[in-house]
Amino acid sequence: MSLSEIKKTTESRMGRSIEALKVSLSKIRTGRAHAGILDHITVEYYGSEVPISQVANINAVDARTLSVQVWEKTMAAAVEKAIRESDLGLNPIPMGENIRVPMPALTEERRRDLTRIVRAEGEEAKVSVRNQRREANDALKKLLKDKEISEDDERRAQDEIQKLTDKHVAQIDELVAQKEADIMTI
Repeated sequence: MSLSEIKKTTESRMGRSIEALKVSLSKIRTGRAHAGILDHITVEYYGSEVPISQVANINAVDARTLSVQVWEKTMAAAVEKAIRESDLGLNPIPMGENIRVPMPALTEERRRDLTRIVRAEGEEAKVSVRNQRREANDALKKLLKDKEISEDDERRAQDEIQKLTDKHVAQIDELVAQKEADIMTI
């Protein structure tokens, strides 16, 4: 593996760590309603589990209410049951083909719990980024040991990888801070 390949793979892996963090943060409920909250819920549809977005339209009616419009009337009960049994603590209200999902207000204690969860997710992402840095540095040391690069090249490449790491850790901190602000706003 060459220096440029090591840098590219490290950067892409760090980018994937950030994308994974964004996905996990989007699943954490804030006080406001948004369609992405229900993305990870699956519904049984003709014998297979499919995401709720493949059997219904999900829209935010207002800041506290989601509207789930099922495409097939027969799926309404299954979608309602899937939302009710999810780990989000939501209580859907069936209205024919539509299902209203009011978002309960978060208590102060629950907001603090959610910020702890957000910080833990951020830490996991940082650990992942640091692991990518370690793997890249190990690859650089192997190249140096095999005499494919000079010590100066290794030092420069390690500095660049450290800059990549710092950049991605800063992005993670920014995402965590944004999510905490969303959670703490009433």
